[in-house]
This record gives sequence, C-alpha cells and structure tokens, in this order.
Amino acid sequence: MKKVIAILVVVLGFAFNTNAQDKMMKKETVKTVSLEQTKGEFTQKQITLSEGTYVFEVSNNDAAPQVGLVLIEDGKDGSKPENHIKNAYVSKMVKHGKKESSKKVTLKKGTYKYFCPFNKTPQYTLVVK
Repeated sequence: MKKVIAILVVVLGFAFNTNAQDKMMKKETVKTVSLEQTKGEFTQKQITLSEGTYVFEVSNNDAAPQVGLVLIEDGKDGSKPENHIKNAYVSKMVKHGKKESSKKVTLKKGTYKYFCPFNKTPQYTLVVK
C-alpha cells in the first residue's frame, strides 16, 4: 500500500511540474505596431498582421495638439464608442512630438479599421491573416 501511495505522489508531482512548465513555455508574445500621425493622416495607410497579441504605439508628428487611436472591426460604425476595441486606445492622449501606447490587444483573423477622430483621419485598413 505504501508503494502505491508513493508512486501516486511521484506521478502526480511529475504531472503538476509538467503542466507548470508547459504554461511557462507558452508565454504570450506581445508585438508592437508603431503608428505615426501627421496632419490629417496616419503615415501607415494599411497594415497586415498575423493573429496574435499586439500593443499599438502612436506618435504625434505635429498632427494635432493631441491625437489618439480607434480600432474597430470592419463593418462596424466607428462613431459609436460601443464598437471600439477599447484596449487599443492609447493610455493617454498623444501630444506633439510624443508617443503613447495602448494596452495589449489580441487580434483574430479578419479585417479591422483604424483612425483618429481628433486628427480627423480617414479610416485605414488593418488585415489579420
């Protein structure tokens, strides 16, 4: 009986250790997408990415006193805040000559639109393959 219990403890301990190692090996990779705004536009007109987790970094190159970023799924109304992917918002408004970043955003395959309502940019296409 003692041998059976000892074997179970060893097996369970090994299984727990393997699961912990698997989780550590699958640590999420976060990539950065850098976007620059100039007066009335983003310099990046279209972006193609692979599925994954991203942080958006937005720089203000004399575009407007303050700029931001809105990301929506294609086909949704960008004027309605409930359609915005809120984690893509920069942490604070981006002032002249500065950069700010968003929270992590996990993107699945599909088409998205990005724009800045403060700099009055058009809606640009972001494709995730």
